[in-house]
Amino acid sequence: MERIYKTTIVVLFLLLNLVAKAQVVNDDISEKYPFINLAADTLIYDKNSPKMKAFFKKCGAVVSLKRGNVNIMHIGGSHVQAGILSHRIRTNILTNFSGITADRGMIFPYSVGAKSNNPADYKVQKSNTLQLTRNVYKEPQKLLGLCGIAVTAYDSTEWIKITLNEPRISFGTTQITLLGYSETGDVAPYIIFQDKEYLPTRINLQTRRYEFRFHTAVDSFTIVLPCKEEQSFTLTGVYLANRKSGVSLSSIGVNGAATYDYHDKCPFFTKDLRLVRPDLVIFGIGINDAAGKTFDTVVFRKNYMRIIDSIKAVNPDCAFVFITNNDSYKRVARRKYVANSHALLARDVFYRLAKETDGAVWDLFDIMGGLGSMTKWRDAKLGQSDRIHFTAAGYNLLGDLFFNAFVNEIRYYDDEQPDNFHF
Repeated sequence: MERIYKTTIVVLFLLLNLVAKAQVVNDDISEKYPFINLAADTLIYDKNSPKMKAFFKKCGAVVSLKRGNVNIMHIGGSHVQAGILSHRIRTNILTNFSGITADRGMIFPYSVGAKSNNPADYKVQKSNTLQLTRNVYKEPQKLLGLCGIAVTAYDSTEWIKITLNEPRISFGTTQITLLGYSETGDVAPYIIFQDKEYLPTRINLQTRRYEFRFHTAVDSFTIVLPCKEEQSFTLTGVYLANRKSGVSLSSIGVNGAATYDYHDKCPFFTKDLRLVRPDLVIFGIGINDAAGKTFDTVVFRKNYMRIIDSIKAVNPDCAFVFITNNDSYKRVARRKYVANSHALLARDVFYRLAKETDGAVWDLFDIMGGLGSMTKWRDAKLGQSDRIHFTAAGYNLLGDLFFNAFVNEIRYYDDEQPDNFHF
């Protein structure tokens, strides 16, 4: 018993040191950007929340012992599709805590479609520009899944090459799952890796999954969609997996997407979610819901709860973090913009959702400085001229701030309640 106690103390000590070293935002930020409310950089929730406690206990154990897996999913609109914010959080976690790199998770080759931007941490090349379908379309012509986006091939020469493009992190992919379907029912994709063709090791037409397994780690591969005349294949997602312990963060984003776009227009949302099976979902949906002339908070909450119910159907113990809408502006006339006060209404809904789901709020609106603060972020080159989006520097700073709030919760449960940890 004494030996177990000493071992626990040592592990706690090591984890506390790891967490202390993991802080990536310092006091210089407040001097450089005095308009940022660093005091608000925290996850706000009931510390007795069983779901949040369980998640951070599990996360702390994975970080300290390098055993087990934590799956995180970040879902939203253009803030997420750009990939900068999600990847900053991902790299902060994986580079500050060594030895915990698991799956790269769900990705999508966005730039295969016309005028569609791609995250920088993986490079996409293509034979041609494929037909694009997004959940923001009024009536999507293709059946969509978790990613909320699809590309369709109609030609035998169509291929998509994906190359992981993050030198600091090696994800060691040994299993690739392509999500998609052939409306004609007679097209099966294959993969080229190191000049060798690989056929699917398993096909499940019900879940629309084509699985490929490899004996060596894959970091660059080509998806071939061999469609003959009058054939087609629609790709709706790519999942990169391995058997390693650690933390995985999948980012799901579609430019312009609102809550109803994910629930109402993605019939395979829940089926695809079973592949990710998140322990934590970071919600970043809402900026587009609140962008119009009117904003119905009742409908907004109901749409969110429908998405949450779909997630609970996959993992009833999933924890939730709601990122409030950032401060933004609406154009009301030529060269005239006003701060969007709907952000305040949406903020109230996020706090209510967190309370109803035993989740947490990361109050981005408060951190930015409140209503009208985007002007200061833009003047500091942290916000873009549209007064809605951030620059790369802005997204990276937000990723650092979120990571700090995240790490502080691991510290809280390890430092204040060590008996809650079971090593």
